[in-house]
Amino acid sequence: MKLSTRARYGLRALLDLALHQGEGLVQLKWIALRQQISLPYLEHLIRPLVAGGLVKSVRGARGGVTLYKPASEIRLREVIRLLEGPTGLVECVDNPATCERSAVCVVRDVWSAMEEAMVGVLDSMTLQDLVQREETKRQAAMETYCI
Repeated sequence: MKLSTRARYGLRALLDLALHQGEGLVQLKWIALRQQISLPYLEHLIRPLVAGGLVKSVRGARGGVTLYKPASEIRLREVIRLLEGPTGLVECVDNPATCERSAVCVVRDVWSAMEEAMVGVLDSMTLQDLVQREETKRQAAMETYCI
């Protein structure tokens, strides 16, 4: 499975929000600048995240966006589902009725195992986990360049 730009950029935008959580509302233009995402595209990406209850949006001159719930409660699977839709690699894994061979197809077993592994990883990680990884990598980079 190849994740779309929509999922990759959307997750980067959420990570940016998580890194700036506690600073109040964040204007989309600053996320777009920091994450090198065009503002119109970012505005498009934020909509399903707001509709899905991950992001709160406030309009107006002092408006912006913020995480609707703590980063530790946002699982990556939920983010990908909102931005990509179902995570099934092939339709027969989620809906065996779409293929008459589903009950005897050994290749379907491979697709099913791959999907289980992918979902397991996405379900086991939260946005907070990414924040911690980001901070660890930044610290390591600072130590490398400051020696």
